[in-house]
Amino acid sequence: MSLDDLTVDVEETYESLDEEISLDLDDDTRQELTMLMAALDKEEGDIVEQAVRLLFQSTVETGKLDFHLRSGYDVTYDEYLSGMTYEEMGGGIQYPQQQQNDERRYQF
Repeated sequence: MSLDDLTVDVEETYESLDEEISLDLDDDTRQELTMLMAALDKEEGDIVEQAVRLLFQSTVETGKLDFHLRSGYDVTYDEYLSGMTYEEMGGGIQYPQQQQNDERRYQF
């Protein structure tokens, strides 16, 4: 898959999400959500929005997002944001380099 595939998948998924999302919560998640609502004095939508942002930030910072993007689409989040791969940024596609024979590169 490629950067174009990722872009299409993100756009299609974004369009398929409604303004409101109904979720089936297990008992533990429901208990945790109600505790956060009571403690923070916020509505469930605000808590869920903040939770998604925190999960996204954590996933980006730990490199998990890049790992999954590289595995599934062969791109990173930075490449997605810029709209071009590192190879395209460096001109690798426009000006292909000759294959170098690195067979003796590390021999003394």
